[in-house]
Amino acid sequence: MSDALPEPSVVELLETRRLRLVEAAAPRIPPEEQAAVNRAWDEAVRANPTLFDGPAVSCAGLARDDPDGLVITWARTTYRLHALRRVPGATVWLPSLFVSVVQPSDDGRLLVVRMSPWTAAPGRWQLPGGSAEPPEDGGLLDTAALRRHATRELAEEIGVDTAPGDLTLWLVTRGEDGSAGVLFLAPPRPASFLRERFADLVESETALGRDPELDRIALVHSPAELARLSGPHVDHLEPVVRRYAAQRS
Repeated sequence: MSDALPEPSVVELLETRRLRLVEAAAPRIPPEEQAAVNRAWDEAVRANPTLFDGPAVSCAGLARDDPDGLVITWARTTYRLHALRRVPGATVWLPSLFVSVVQPSDDGRLLVVRMSPWTAAPGRWQLPGGSAEPPEDGGLLDTAALRRHATRELAEEIGVDTAPGDLTLWLVTRGEDGSAGVLFLAPPRPASFLRERFADLVESETALGRDPELDRIALVHSPAELARLSGPHVDHLEPVVRRYAAQRS
């Protein structure tokens, strides 16, 4: 039997060797809250026309399956419903489910990235990755699917190709808002290689008339170095950098 985890008061880093993902029905949103969501979404799109209401996945629950395993309950939603977070007094809350890649350099630093100004989180520092996507055509949302998604994000954002089998399930993060992130550890790469691949990607995207999703990358040894980067950080970034640095020491 799964043991539900209590709501966190701070960002949690949960160690796990196994994940089990279970689909649940999306919660019903009261009509008045749906109308408020639509207004908030329309306002956000007016401010940033690049936003799109595509299929998304929300984290409906997180529980400990056994000492080495976690169960993530997920529901099919759309990006529009993330606007519930902007509705005062909303009775329904839809935390995010996302994947991230912990990409070390061969000198022990971690790669962190900054979102471009046109994105939904302009100027925010985070790990390479993105929101989980619901499976299509009867496919399964499982650890293998999340691992494939993580490799795709690393290639699309940084220009680094990594085989899914080379990514190791490392941690699951849970923020105060209930959002869950599945973190995969990638093999170390030379720092020069990471910078060159990102520069090549930016040059290629720009030549095609596209704005890259990221506008900067950095390699950090410690939370102190992370703190010196200008701009906001996603809530789990500092704890993850701290955990990785502690494991190396």
